[in-house]
Amino acid sequence: MQRIDPFAVGARIVASAVFSATRRMCASFIPFMLGAGVAFAHADTDAHDPSAEAREREPARLPSVDVKASRDAIESPAFPSTAVGIDAEQARRQINIVDVEDAVKYLPSLFVRKRNIGDTQPVLATRTWGVGSSARTLVYVDDVPISALIANNNTIGAPRWGIVAASSIERVTMLYGPFSAAYPGNSVGGVLRIETQRSDDTHFTFAQTMTLQDFDGYRTSGDYPTSQASATFSGRSGDVSWLLGGDVLNSFSQPLSYITAAKIPDGTTGAIPADNKLGQPANVLGAGGLLHTLQHDLTARLSIDLAPSLRASYLAGWWRNEGDSRVQSYLADASGVPTFGGANGFASNRYALDAEHLMQALSLKSDTGGDWDGEAVVTHYGYLHDRQRSPAGVLAGLSYATNGRDAELGGTNWSTLDVSATWRSAARTHEISFGAHGDTYELDNPTWNLTSWFDRGSRSGLYTAGSGMTRTQALWMQDAWTFAPGWLATLGVRAEHWRASDGFNVSGGIAIAQPDASANVVSPKATLAWQLAPRWRVTASLGKAVRFPTVSELYQIVSTGSTFVAPNPGLKPERATSGELAFVRTSSDGELRVSLFQENMRDALIAQTSTLPGVAAPVNFVQNVGEVRNRGVEIATQASDVGMRGLDLSASVTFVDSTILSNDSFVGTNGSTSRGKHAPNVPRWRATAVATYRPGERWSFTLAGRYSSRQYSTLDNTDRVSHVFGAFDAFLVFDARVQWRFDERITLAAGVDNLTNRDYFLYHPFPGRTFVTSLEATF
Repeated sequence: MQRIDPFAVGARIVASAVFSATRRMCASFIPFMLGAGVAFAHADTDAHDPSAEAREREPARLPSVDVKASRDAIESPAFPSTAVGIDAEQARRQINIVDVEDAVKYLPSLFVRKRNIGDTQPVLATRTWGVGSSARTLVYVDDVPISALIANNNTIGAPRWGIVAASSIERVTMLYGPFSAAYPGNSVGGVLRIETQRSDDTHFTFAQTMTLQDFDGYRTSGDYPTSQASATFSGRSGDVSWLLGGDVLNSFSQPLSYITAAKIPDGTTGAIPADNKLGQPANVLGAGGLLHTLQHDLTARLSIDLAPSLRASYLAGWWRNEGDSRVQSYLADASGVPTFGGANGFASNRYALDAEHLMQALSLKSDTGGDWDGEAVVTHYGYLHDRQRSPAGVLAGLSYATNGRDAELGGTNWSTLDVSATWRSAARTHEISFGAHGDTYELDNPTWNLTSWFDRGSRSGLYTAGSGMTRTQALWMQDAWTFAPGWLATLGVRAEHWRASDGFNVSGGIAIAQPDASANVVSPKATLAWQLAPRWRVTASLGKAVRFPTVSELYQIVSTGSTFVAPNPGLKPERATSGELAFVRTSSDGELRVSLFQENMRDALIAQTSTLPGVAAPVNFVQNVGEVRNRGVEIATQASDVGMRGLDLSASVTFVDSTILSNDSFVGTNGSTSRGKHAPNVPRWRATAVATYRPGERWSFTLAGRYSSRQYSTLDNTDRVSHVFGAFDAFLVFDARVQWRFDERITLAAGVDNLTNRDYFLYHPFPGRTFVTSLEATF
């Protein structure tokens, strides 16, 4: 077992034309797009505005694209291309926020696979990659990476959102694409930056949120409540500023899964005949994952101004999760007595969770705005303990086997070190940034046999184990060059050395030491921005991104029954060439952006079924897919005071043609092929729309919607049966929120998520209609 270090330092580191959309999406979302677009197309059209002409002549540095509520553009030398953001005030006004990840719900092309309130596996999907691609995006909290780059999946690879209290958030910004040399190849899908609050005024904020979900699926129905209390205390005294925030969450979820079987257990009644996503028999025997979650989290930041433009900060986040998952059997024996019917799927859905994580960071940053500035950040994220205990099987009736398993992740951790500097020329025509990066990601994942599954102290031997480590070291440089009035070129390069080592597996009593792997890569980046008119901007970006395999992709091994999941230490890094052409039209009341994007990824790391030399049966494992192309168009708009004072609209539509161009190693069933098929987990269409009406300073009314077309989850697109457990359905979900500010201190809100109670699966059954109420008081 790996020893936990409380504060370790890691130092070794498109376009297809859009001809048709579904009728439902057009009817629901296109009016929003037209309304917002027309609203600002006629706004501020005076081409003879003297101040505008002066701004056009001024050889100033161009701002990045920013679709957000506030009018000021994001100035980020480290990211030259499209950025989309939302601040805390807008998020609280429009979104029924319970968890931190709720804040990105309506940002263009983004989707968070949040199955339930307090979910520990909410993966962020972007416009080019879906919910099984956790390592193709990066998530930061104040420069601290909370992306779990130990895996690239929708389980242990999900970002650790819970480490920061939702009440502590100041702003969330999404940076699209791998166009900054300051970020590694995992930024191929984008970078999400979460900023916590900073205030010079001392204040205390308390909030209480209550939710109630109405769910009805198969024979499971009921009301599932959640209660969350949060508090934030922040302020400044002289040169010292602080933030302390915390949440307590008590949540009950709808079923997260169903227990299915190809054959109904003999001598039982109550099973529901059904097929799976492939059209094969998968009769529903009961519900599982009825999860009761109790979570605590604390966020603390202490900053000291060592000089007027030099600040040192310490940031810490602590997260505790306890969960109890239960099941409901639909089966009864000949006497009518409830039974599991010998289906061991009930056992794997009965589990207990117990986890405690700690995040820490130290930073030193100067912000003079002069010729030189610099920053140094060291971070560590550690799994102090992380356990899941479950019984090994079922017995007669509704009883479980006494023995079981204890899957551990305690000791898993990552550390990062970043040092960077910025130099600005005297004429401010050049802004050169450069830096060094190092990281270490370590996985420690043993599963122990237990003589009593409910007692973690009853270990009787090792069942399986998977462990290993990756290290990356990088140097990067980037120059933002204003070479002519209205023109900005940003040129960058990133050089990286990567190494995977210490791979070790145990399964079936056999221990295997896996071979090491290493790679050296250079990734160039370039962006050209042109302010062709006072309110028109064109930005073209091109970049190479290399994502290295995660520890789990290389070394993790699982063997359960007839399923064999093999490690593949010979995996190659996946290499993407990404491009974006963005057209932006701004006005004083809004913005319209059209982005054409394309990404060609070679040696894409995708889990699939194939054969291995010397193994007769097909094997499930991660393999390099020859080439995948994602290309499409994203349209995003926002406008204020549309048709009347106080009516704000925002909307987005994204179309993606995601095609597997080559995959010679794929072995499908019945002669199926993956070549020419749509890539897994990437919907062709996504859309969002938000309408907020503010009749005055106190009231706001919001109606919002999200749409996604159906997704395939197999490489050969053979999963064509929808609305069954395991399928990825199309969905159109509406949310509503009303907020009332009693005064400057007290705010009340009520809302509904999934207003029409849409019933859909994204592998898991997703939440039904959920009522949300909240009270916030600031002193």
